[in-house]
Amino acid sequence: MQRTDVVIGIDGGGTHTRVIAADIEGNVLAYCKKGSASAYRDSAAQHNVRSAIIEALESGGIEPGRVIGMAAGVAGYDSPEDLNWILPLTGVPELTCPRWHVNDALIAHYGALLAQPGIIVISGTGSIIIAINEDGRYLRNYDFHHYAASAARLLSYDTVFEVLAGHTDSSDELLVARMLAHWNVAAASELYMLASEGFDDDRKARDRRFGEFAPIVTEEAEQGSSTAVRVCGRAAEQIKTGIGLLASSFAQQTVPVAFIGSVANSRYFQSELRSLLKNGANKQYKVVTPQLPPEAGAILYALEQLGQPVTENIISRLQHSSKLPQ
Repeated sequence: MQRTDVVIGIDGGGTHTRVIAADIEGNVLAYCKKGSASAYRDSAAQHNVRSAIIEALESGGIEPGRVIGMAAGVAGYDSPEDLNWILPLTGVPELTCPRWHVNDALIAHYGALLAQPGIIVISGTGSIIIAINEDGRYLRNYDFHHYAASAARLLSYDTVFEVLAGHTDSSDELLVARMLAHWNVAAASELYMLASEGFDDDRKARDRRFGEFAPIVTEEAEQGSSTAVRVCGRAAEQIKTGIGLLASSFAQQTVPVAFIGSVANSRYFQSELRSLLKNGANKQYKVVTPQLPPEAGAILYALEQLGQPVTENIISRLQHSSKLPQ
């Protein structure tokens, strides 16, 4: 292989697709961000991913023949049948290199913990908890049929339902006011009517609107809204349970845990989760800062699949690249 060989890493999780191209020394040549890669969230998913790949090649001045591998982490890849819609996402005709498709949580783990043993919690647009233990076993909370209902839209749905059910007090006045403003209604009775009609027939649009309200929920929890605190507390407890389930697969007593996503990294959840994890039932936890973003984790995954050593120099170049958002 020559120094000019290139690998492409794709993070298709969340509301955006992020693509980076790097040479096998870890030098980032191009970065591009487009719309969602999930067919469940965006009907233009295939166009989003393909156009992001093409733009990265063009902006980096990369001839397709130089690309020797491409790894894509895609939200919603949970069974082999999902490949029916996932494979076409990266099917840029000019690229004939090997392509590897995995769940977006796996490349997030590669980036956050550099594929070392530990647990990552992803809570933002979606919610998943995954572990890679000392034996290299890959395990998700989904494998136990456990789900931590902490995705942004779910926090908002839960909060709205609590308010409409009348489970509020004086500490919730600002939360309710911001909720009414978000849905452009003047009173709770109008919001109730909107809710009784299903809010919006378009599920994607409805979920997007609820997801956009989540930062207000976590902000108001921080300010002492009893309803927001209750909703966020339930979600945080579910995350803790998921972490505990996966931690039981580790031999070591202290397990590293990293948090990814807008919900998990909000100030309220950071404080709440760190507090909860201080009292682990079966393990001790060490909260660590993610080392690389998921799209860079995809680069590490691609290099591994190609049999290329992932050195400290490669990791350092990825970490300090001026082309990646800091």
